Amino acid sequence: MSEKKDTTHILVPHKLVLFQRPRSEVWQCRFQMDGKWQRASTGAYDLNEAREKAFDLIQEAGFRKRMNYVPITRSFKNVAEYTIKKLEEARHTPDFKPIFEEYRVLITKYLVPFFGKYKIDSINYQLIEEFKKWRKVRMNAEPSRSTELNHNAALNRVFDYAEANGFIHAVNRPKLTTVGRVSERRPDFSVAETINLKANFAHWIEQTKEDSKPIRQLLRDYVFVLLDTGARPGKELLSLKWVHLALDFRPDLYETGKIVADEYGEAEKEIAFRPKHAVILDITESKTKRRKSVGRLTTWQVFNDIAVRNYGKKLEDLIKEGCTEHVFMYREVLGRRTLNADPHAQAPLKIPTSFPKLFEKYLAEHNLLVDPITNKDRVLYCLRHTYATIALERDKVAVHTLAKQMGTSVKMIEQHYSHLDAVKAIDQLRGEESLALLQDHTHLDDRYTYNPEQKVGRHETKKRA
Repeated sequence: MSEKKDTTHILVPHKLVLFQRPRSEVWQCRFQMDGKWQRASTGAYDLNEAREKAFDLIQEAGFRKRMNYVPITRSFKNVAEYTIKKLEEARHTPDFKPIFEEYRVLITKYLVPFFGKYKIDSINYQLIEEFKKWRKVRMNAEPSRSTELNHNAALNRVFDYAEANGFIHAVNRPKLTTVGRVSERRPDFSVAETINLKANFAHWIEQTKEDSKPIRQLLRDYVFVLLDTGARPGKELLSLKWVHLALDFRPDLYETGKIVADEYGEAEKEIAFRPKHAVILDITESKTKRRKSVGRLTTWQVFNDIAVRNYGKKLEDLIKEGCTEHVFMYREVLGRRTLNADPHAQAPLKIPTSFPKLFEKYLAEHNLLVDPITNKDRVLYCLRHTYATIALERDKVAVHTLAKQMGTSVKMIEQHYSHLDAVKAIDQLRGEESLALLQDHTHLDDRYTYNPEQKVGRHETKKRA
């Protein structure tokens, strides 16, 4: 029987321990400082050399403590890896936020490549300024203010973890500031452009090859729902499932102005109704937090078309069945060989992956790609801005209501739509309802009628009351 390998040596009881990790021949040490165990690598393979390094490490830690530094620190890369691990662990908890995924990408793509080789407690203002210069070169552009805010938030996540574990002191932690360029507003579509954008889809779909029609049809549906709900392009709609939908139907009764005969032959006013269809979308994958969003008749019709195409069923039936598949899916056109082998074969449903490029192609082919005001290319996100602009200008939707619908803040809406000046909002400022209300003299109060004997002065008025 082989002798058990001795991989642990107590150099100072309850104070300093030397050990080896499994599958590693490098000696590590543990030492206690201020009642907390700290770990560090000696970098030595030889036991005697490791002993000397261990005593050097504990002495250095004591010196650092006396100089008001943390006893032991870690490399930025090491702390960043643990931070990413914590962000991943939060994924299936109530504390998870969609922005965590962006933090993970920023830490991996920008922060670790630059700061990775430095000790976490050595990162100072000068190094951060060097990072900003490096980042500008890497991005090939000056980052916007919002981009810089996200970078700072990701870096603060790493600092938070380091501070919580005693790798840096709060007093030595750099305070991050944001001075990036203010983000420019994305271009939107005018009402005339939006009408043409929607109307030209039908011909664009019909004139292409058969195997391209399904994805083009789904793009058309996707665009219509974005314009009808103001949702963010991407996960908000592409992760939507049929079980996330609920229907709302409230007919609006109104008089047509016609006189018709009732069942007894007597004249009466004709009453008709307008169907008010709405779909309640439970948006689970969002940049902010889960929310309910309202889709109007257009969304209802689009979802019903998708349900019929993909399942041969109506929208309400698919919802009642509790279908757990994604809404935005399409079936590819099967080839002749497949159909000859099995005339009843049906292609599996696929989730689209090429909407941005396909949408760019559609805009370019219809002279809608470049915004004539900003001279910038339009993208899918411009549909969200178009929705908000029309909602504010034409539908007179209150800012607070719009913020709830779009999953953003009132501040963000006011910031991005401050361009809606008085002329553009003329329909809102007409104020037909308020004007009619203020001109209604049927409910006058005698307290406010003309009284020439009423004495002037605040105190006299109080006495009289």
